Amino acid sequence: MSSSSPPTTTDEFIKGLWRENPVFVQVLGMCPTLAVTNSAVNAVAMGLATTFVLVMSNLAISAIRRFVPKQVRIVTYILLIATFVTVVDYAIAAISLPLHKALGAFISLIVVNCIILGRAEAFAGKNPILPSLADGLGMGIGFTGALLTLGVVREVLGMGTLFGVALFPAAFQPWVIMVLPAGGFFTLSAWMLVFNALRRRQRALSEPA
Repeated sequence: MSSSSPPTTTDEFIKGLWRENPVFVQVLGMCPTLAVTNSAVNAVAMGLATTFVLVMSNLAISAIRRFVPKQVRIVTYILLIATFVTVVDYAIAAISLPLHKALGAFISLIVVNCIILGRAEAFAGKNPILPSLADGLGMGIGFTGALLTLGVVREVLGMGTLFGVALFPAAFQPWVIMVLPAGGFFTLSAWMLVFNALRRRQRALSEPA
């Protein structure tokens, strides 16, 4: 896009869903992506928690960006992010203790998720509130969607269920490897192949004949 036509708020939102998807394109946040996607519920919960932190930290950082000295901006960003992570941590514990235990330390590790700090430094710290909101929301939904695609495949094949509901007869033999760490790598690589093939096809169709 040319400099005479700056990105719109809609563009900032859409880029996180597809063009700059944090998992399938930027390959960020791999620890939670591989660790908590052994079920669809865990994947959605982690995705929504990360989205909340992304949106709120982007809003807060964008709002105060002109008042924070450059020398302490990273410390300030981390402090704000940690505040919102604490809110999410207590909220999940209040809503569902089993879910909180299933996500374990990965809730607290949202603080050091490179997606969040990267958006704070690269975007929210340099842009107004509305584009920063769109950026955080788009990246968060893109991250949640990526986790969900992994979680669905791993739960269906690894446990024969989807969101805890049995899908197959009792004779079905689950692929246990799919809920183990190796299954996370297999599923991620397969989805990345599909995602990149779709992007190449889209580029080919958009190029003039």
